[in-house]
Amino acid sequence: MAMKTPAGRGANMRGGHGRAKKGTMGRLLAMLIKNNKKLLSVIVVCLFISSVTGVMSSLFLNNILTKLSEGLELLPPSGNLTTAEAWNTILPDLMKIFITMICVYVAGIIASFIYTRLMATLTQTFLHQIRTSMFNKMQFYPIRFFDTNKTGDIMSVYTNDTDALRQLVSQSIPSLLTATISVITLLILMFSFSIWLSLVIFLGIFVMSMVTKSVGGNSAKYFMRQQNSLGKEEGYIQEMMRGQKVIKVFCHEEESIEGFDEKNEQLCEDSRKAHMFANILMPIMGNLGNLLYVLIAFVGGLLVVLGARNLTITGFQEYNPTAFLVTIMSFLPISKQFTAQISQTSQQLNSIVMGLAGASRIFELMDHDPETDNGYVTLVRCRIAEDGTITECEERTGHWAWKHPHKADGTITYTELKGDIQMFDVDFGYVPEKIVLHDINLYANPGQKIAFVGATGAGKTTITNLINRFYDIADGKIRYDGININKIKKADLRRSLGIVLQDTNLFTGTVMENIRYGRLSASDEDCIAAAKLAYADDFIRRLPDGYNTMLTSDGANLSQGQRQLLSIARAAVKDAPVMILDEATSSIDTRTEALVQKGTDRLMEGRTVFVIAHRLSTVQNSDVIMVLEYGNIIERGSHEELIAKRGKYYQLYTGAFELE
Repeated sequence: MAMKTPAGRGANMRGGHGRAKKGTMGRLLAMLIKNNKKLLSVIVVCLFISSVTGVMSSLFLNNILTKLSEGLELLPPSGNLTTAEAWNTILPDLMKIFITMICVYVAGIIASFIYTRLMATLTQTFLHQIRTSMFNKMQFYPIRFFDTNKTGDIMSVYTNDTDALRQLVSQSIPSLLTATISVITLLILMFSFSIWLSLVIFLGIFVMSMVTKSVGGNSAKYFMRQQNSLGKEEGYIQEMMRGQKVIKVFCHEEESIEGFDEKNEQLCEDSRKAHMFANILMPIMGNLGNLLYVLIAFVGGLLVVLGARNLTITGFQEYNPTAFLVTIMSFLPISKQFTAQISQTSQQLNSIVMGLAGASRIFELMDHDPETDNGYVTLVRCRIAEDGTITECEERTGHWAWKHPHKADGTITYTELKGDIQMFDVDFGYVPEKIVLHDINLYANPGQKIAFVGATGAGKTTITNLINRFYDIADGKIRYDGININKIKKADLRRSLGIVLQDTNLFTGTVMENIRYGRLSASDEDCIAAAKLAYADDFIRRLPDGYNTMLTSDGANLSQGQRQLLSIARAAVKDAPVMILDEATSSIDTRTEALVQKGTDRLMEGRTVFVIAHRLSTVQNSDVIMVLEYGNIIERGSHEELIAKRGKYYQLYTGAFELE
């Protein structure tokens, strides 16, 4: 069977997934629209009203100046009205313009208020959706993903990259949309005022776009680097925080500081360059806008002096210097607003780039392939009659069976869950080109205790990882109660297995809740019985609140041995037919180990048990001991048989050969 894994154990979160880097903005907008259509519709309408009303000042200015020029023409020598009469003539029209202005700007204020409130709701709702999607998908990633990605780097996606995305959604995208609406509205106004002056504006736009492309492109490049450098630095900090005791024991403080300084310097350099290019862009754009303002005034004045006729979208107008001057005076604020919108858009470039970089890393995290599971055999509760007939049922009977539907004839057969595990000619490598297990054959009958011994890296833990299907084999077969393990659904397979790891993981919660983690339906009495079985009840009752004592920071308030006892109790409450003990007693003193050995002996009764241990005293009573070396089983047999062979196990047991 071919391994369905990334090409290389060193594959990281940014490896092998191009989709997140292509069309990131389009994908982001698609997600945003898909989940928030109604809310977005209201926001876009309010944003449109707010944007349009924001650029109407030039139109109102033009109308006011036009009416005032008409009033001046009514005075001598052009007209024959007095100042009061001329004023009374244009006053009604001016009042209409002012009333219209008030109504338009009130509408804009209301729209801005609604948009701001709704945008806050939309942003937090969308981030909630993103975080939920990331976390839910991550729960179904294979173990390989967590083995090959630093915890700090993953956490950086949930914090820094999500915050960059927040700024993109709440600020940059609305600013882009506002600028787009404003620019389109301003273009319509500009062409209705003067095409000649609009051409000058286009010249300025061309220059601004070239500057933005040059300066903004460098800014974008370094903002992308900044996000990646930040993730690496946080991953390094997380490693150093977890390894503080090791650092202090080996006096590695100076080397740790040097390593941090190297990553911090890289982050500082990337951030410095990113913000340098981003910060110089705004002043450049502002001064270009000022130059354009002066150029428009100069060109407009030149056209008036030369007696040019103004050209609008309706055609050439009659030569009227006064009207042309009014147009120029109205056009100048438009040019200022236009360049301000372009400058504002360029100013958002850094937030846009950071947001897209964060979104890209988020999508890379979300785009990893989930753990594949083509199994169709499930684990069900059952009743077993005296004649051996198995019947599926809902209530707890203490018996389980594999429900095996056969596609060929449509029948369903049931096989009692016993814990019979067999491996046939199994080969495996974490990467295809480097096989670490070679031709593994083993037979674990129900109730047998199988022990693996050998040097570190011999392949002991790898075998148990294959039984759990944390990784899939490259070749060979593994059968569980006679069923090919690939046909069994992974969740049901793992439900039938109990495991105690060398590295204990406790979660924030009470002692009782941590024990119940093994079986969420377990009662308090079941949890206490499991604790007694693991000889953990005595120390638990001496804790400040007994079984209700709150554990935090992976059980930092407990000793390593106590944490391991809780891990054993958690496995005991699961009551699985197959147990895997991977250095389960490595952190327990000799006296406690003897007690735990008695408890695990009771726990192992009637179960198939795989034991990995460096302490050979813990495996002497195993039914079968397998000695591994370089991924091969070189010896197998009982303790007495292997001692009699005087081979590698004999050397390990007598101290004639160091285990490591």
